[in-house]
Amino acid sequence: MNTNTKLRTRSREYFARAQQSLVEGVNSPSRGAAVYSSGPVVLERGRGSRVWDVDGNEFVDFMMSFGALIQGHAHPKIVEVVSKSVGEGSHFAAATPAEAEAAEHFCRMVPTAEVVRFANTGSEATMLALRLARAHTGRTKFLKFEGHYHGWYDPYCLNGHSHPVAQLGPPEHPTKIPDSEGIPSSVFEDVIVAPWNDLPALEGILRQHGRELAAIITEPIMANMGCIPPAERYLQAVCDLAHQYGALFILDEVVTGFRYAPGGCQQLFNLRPDLATFGKALGAGFPIGAVAGSRNILDRMRWSEHMVLHYGTFNGHRLTMNVVAANLDLLSAEGAYRQLFAIGDAAIAGLRAIFRRRGIRAIVQGFGPMFQIYFTEFDAIRNYRDYCAHVDTGKYSRFVHHLLEHGIYMTPSNGLHWIISTAHTEQDVEALLGAADQACAQLA
Repeated sequence: MNTNTKLRTRSREYFARAQQSLVEGVNSPSRGAAVYSSGPVVLERGRGSRVWDVDGNEFVDFMMSFGALIQGHAHPKIVEVVSKSVGEGSHFAAATPAEAEAAEHFCRMVPTAEVVRFANTGSEATMLALRLARAHTGRTKFLKFEGHYHGWYDPYCLNGHSHPVAQLGPPEHPTKIPDSEGIPSSVFEDVIVAPWNDLPALEGILRQHGRELAAIITEPIMANMGCIPPAERYLQAVCDLAHQYGALFILDEVVTGFRYAPGGCQQLFNLRPDLATFGKALGAGFPIGAVAGSRNILDRMRWSEHMVLHYGTFNGHRLTMNVVAANLDLLSAEGAYRQLFAIGDAAIAGLRAIFRRRGIRAIVQGFGPMFQIYFTEFDAIRNYRDYCAHVDTGKYSRFVHHLLEHGIYMTPSNGLHWIISTAHTEQDVEALLGAADQACAQLA
């Protein structure tokens, strides 16, 4: 493997070309110059844990499509299923055996999934979950936490980006900061914002607004500011408080689902959400979203005069459903999660050792298949406010740009996270640690 990947002439040429026909030259700002200071690495192909760019540079991929590629690139079983599905007709927008088979696999693995409804993205799934919660409770307001990302649906687009601490307001009454232009301010009248991992602040906010809420929605691990685990028993307390006030507890597992355990973080933390949303790893690289939970809530989508409407030409896409079933089979195999945790924990331990040896004030937070590096004087980053106040995101970006020059592919955005797939090996960890050591020397 060539670990000198500085030469990216063709990437620059392709990026310049793309800017003539695409806004910013990309289809999502996380891929463009807003994150990659000299322009993106333009990728051409991938296999296993590796990707190659248009200049022929080879990288070990630790971004894995923001977590969608749980089996790595071009897994032989997934390739086989896709090839067969395309040859037989990729999609019919009709009932197929594939959607029932995928649903059966899903419901066997997810503890609270009495039934499931498939959509096409995580954003669609969280939109549907909120609509179901409002219909079920007869209430319109909901509570979201600072720094959590639940897709780009209008009501969710609050306090999802980092801001100077002076703009955030007091924890007991956070300032609402829209993430996007083009959303009427009236949309946010039904949104209550609270700090995460702060139970006293949440209890105070609920005493004021709890009886108005249709739902409380949360990520089980805060994944939009890197990787911030919940305090012990915090998620169960949130669930209990939601129910105390007659609201539904929605667990957004679009990022964590099928990553930490066969049943996701609800299995890992022994939670019983009313509704849970999924995406990314469920589709093994194909667009997917899902809402799962109790039948009496999801049955509100049954056709009737007072139904919860959820259409979609591509819902239950035949090719994707076949991929989902095959992917869940692979994840059900003996040792799959042991391997994910072993590789991830080895990377975390190795990075921590390098930072200690180099005398660099940085922490590696998370465990197993998902983690993040924070350049900070703090021993832990516990919430959005810690992230905004105490994380040197610029230094992280410089660090990752150095890694890109040494054959490690990762996003320079500190708000995302490092992903381990079943394709990663001990050799990949060694490559990462070697590159990280060189990057630390360049930072000094």
